[in-house]
Amino acid sequence: MTMTDGKSGDEVPHFSAPVIQDNPHGWGPCEMPDQFRDMPYQPFSKGDRLGKISDWTGAAFQDKKYASKYASQFGSGSQYAYYHDEDESTFHLVDTTRVQKPPYQRGRFKANQRNLRGRGGRGGLQSNMQALGKGLKARDRDRKNQIKKWGQGRPQIKIRDASVTVRPDWVTIEEMDFPRLGKLSLPGIKDGEDILCCGELEYYDKSYDRVNVKNEKPLQRVDRIFHTVTTTDDPIIRKLSKTEGNVYTTDTILATIMCCTRSNYSWDIVIEKIGDKLFFDKRDNTEFDLLTVNETSVEPPQDDGSTLNSPRNLALEATFINHNFSQQVLRTGVNEPRFKFENPNPFISEEEEGEVASVAYRYRKWDLGGGIVLVARCEHDAVVQSPSGELQYLSIKALNEWDSKLANGVEWRQKLDTQRGAVLANELRNNACKLAKWTVQALLAGSDQIKFGYVSRSHIRDNSKHVILGTQQYKPHEFATQINLNMDNAWGILRCIVDIVMKQKDGKYLIMKDPNKPMIRLYDIPDNTFESDGESESDDEVPPDANTFQPLYPYTNTVKRV
Repeated sequence: MTMTDGKSGDEVPHFSAPVIQDNPHGWGPCEMPDQFRDMPYQPFSKGDRLGKISDWTGAAFQDKKYASKYASQFGSGSQYAYYHDEDESTFHLVDTTRVQKPPYQRGRFKANQRNLRGRGGRGGLQSNMQALGKGLKARDRDRKNQIKKWGQGRPQIKIRDASVTVRPDWVTIEEMDFPRLGKLSLPGIKDGEDILCCGELEYYDKSYDRVNVKNEKPLQRVDRIFHTVTTTDDPIIRKLSKTEGNVYTTDTILATIMCCTRSNYSWDIVIEKIGDKLFFDKRDNTEFDLLTVNETSVEPPQDDGSTLNSPRNLALEATFINHNFSQQVLRTGVNEPRFKFENPNPFISEEEEGEVASVAYRYRKWDLGGGIVLVARCEHDAVVQSPSGELQYLSIKALNEWDSKLANGVEWRQKLDTQRGAVLANELRNNACKLAKWTVQALLAGSDQIKFGYVSRSHIRDNSKHVILGTQQYKPHEFATQINLNMDNAWGILRCIVDIVMKQKDGKYLIMKDPNKPMIRLYDIPDNTFESDGESESDDEVPPDANTFQPLYPYTNTVKRV
């Protein structure tokens, strides 16, 4: 509308009426003004406390008393949430898992809170002020000492490496955790039945039963050949596979599987399925035959590979202590009698130079039911004549002391003669898996006695010289009861793995103990795995043969693979 006073040609003030939007279903404008477009809006009430501009964390206030101090009655809203509806390939999930604190840092704040609350009142406040004023230096000194004590005394457990690198083309068939494996049972398995016995044994020297701390004997170097032959390389097992059984293995492989729930370190076993037959093998050029040291300790050895007490160097030391001890305690003279089985040692070749260790092999079979018949090669180390004149088979093993302070153990030279039970109990705690495997091997072979030797370093910082401080013997069945070794469970674990693999197609499989979790995994692996030279394993893996052992250990044995 234009208003004039009647005079033409003269401009006068004018008024433009605003555009009024009719909203029949509510109140307010129907369209968003341009200056407010794409701007998020947080609804709020007049009663809300405006204490912050935006909430980026959600839970900004940890104190429960003020948790809802700035909360809106309309809720937090989702207008600030981020939604990504485009290409998801560049999206990565951020790990928000809680960082595990070391033991010495847990619960410190709560403990301080409890102490403050307990004091309470004016007197408590005054005492706190005095503590802050007068005892600050003393408290700081105590705190540093505590951190130093716990921080250095309890090192963080390092993440262990797997015994073999899992490749992308390996298919996981089964994951078996230890709690479930521990509940398995296969009762009623009878003692093994002998199929074939080979080799010859020397007699145990009973004078070593009188060795003690005051009458110690130095551990000697015994240069003898020890054969470590895997299942499929054994000519006797190859022959027996045509007529006897359908599952084939060795006692060391059997013991590793049966005692898997006690193991912490990673290991692996290859299984080959051919028709209705299974062959359990160890891989070539691995450390499968090395003995672990303090594997089940609360604080297992953590040093790197170059130090004296690294896990690998301790394993080398323990292995050769066992080799030397098992041969030193025998009557080895030229005119000394020997016990010979009807068949010779199958692994001695005509070209072989050097003396072979005292060993006998018993090829035995067990009926596991359901058409599963197990054939395994077992070993004896020596024989001894009992007081009644009977011949008894021995398994001879050596426990070794390296550093009682680092190993959280008792000092053998002080306790072995007077408190041998305490020494053995400590070994059962620190080496539960190794002792259980030795016991299983003795039970499988049908040994009448297990003879343990206690061997210690002459000096803590020298792993080249050792002394024998004592010996002890047990019947395998009685020792198994003492260490809570349940053979029904051991047979159940083996039968479970056999049944799973029997259902698979023909091919190659691998069992591996997870290096950091209490479980074993079964993989389906390509048939040519581990067969090609230089490709199956990395170059830094060196086979533990005599050449490898020589620079690390002064009195070596020849460990020969056929």
